Amino acid sequence: MRSQETQSKSFRETLSLTHPAFRNQDFADLPIQEALDFAEYYGPSHIHQASGAPKGFPKVHLVHRSAADTTAKTYFETRTNSTTWHSDVTFEKQPPGTTFLYILDGPSAGGDTAFCNMAEAYRRLSPAFRERLHGLTAIHSGHEQAAAAAARNSVVRREPITTAHPVVRTHPATGEKALFVNQQFVRQIEGFKKEESDYLLKFLYDHVAFSQDLQCRVKWAPGTVVVWDNRVTAHTAILDWQDGQRRHLARLTPQAERPFEVGRY
Repeated sequence: MRSQETQSKSFRETLSLTHPAFRNQDFADLPIQEALDFAEYYGPSHIHQASGAPKGFPKVHLVHRSAADTTAKTYFETRTNSTTWHSDVTFEKQPPGTTFLYILDGPSAGGDTAFCNMAEAYRRLSPAFRERLHGLTAIHSGHEQAAAAAARNSVVRREPITTAHPVVRTHPATGEKALFVNQQFVRQIEGFKKEESDYLLKFLYDHVAFSQDLQCRVKWAPGTVVVWDNRVTAHTAILDWQDGQRRHLARLTPQAERPFEVGRY
């Protein structure tokens, strides 16, 4: 990864090895500050608590696995799959809203990202079940992410926090409701005993994972840019490519309002 020397350099020049595939990638070819300015039309940029960033630009979150990384080999020594549905950094008091993610370099095959419509996942539930979820709050934790970063001698920019958010949130523009729990950051339903909380959360996680008719899968190709609403969308990376190939993406994540359920701010 090249260091940033001037603000006139593009994302491609700053974050990735020069490659002919990026010659027509308009967004990645924007000067880095212009790209941030574009994203910040939707809100102030989030600075990730535990990730690398290009020199001088902490607001850019890098998703990077080098060709020397052996994660694929070691990961499955203790796990049967790599699927971890989540919305980004939901432990923050004001998690991201509109998210921009685009590829700078990727494996020849694999490394896709899957997305799920959490508003439709909510609507699929029975009226009685939806009613039971209303008013519940869940504890979202950033402690585990920070601890994992510290364990690998990576960046930890601040003390991690936990935050309570509604299990069902209301979109401020459309008024639609969406499930807002995820297995990566949620630890407990407030007011429930552990077994009760685990039982309910497992049902909701399985509901999202099994609902392939509510999902799409992005196959990354040179120039691909994905923009989604983090309020109503969950996603998961898919670790399905061979070690020895680099996967390098950049993410811009403007923050949104604090999640709320109508009548419960």
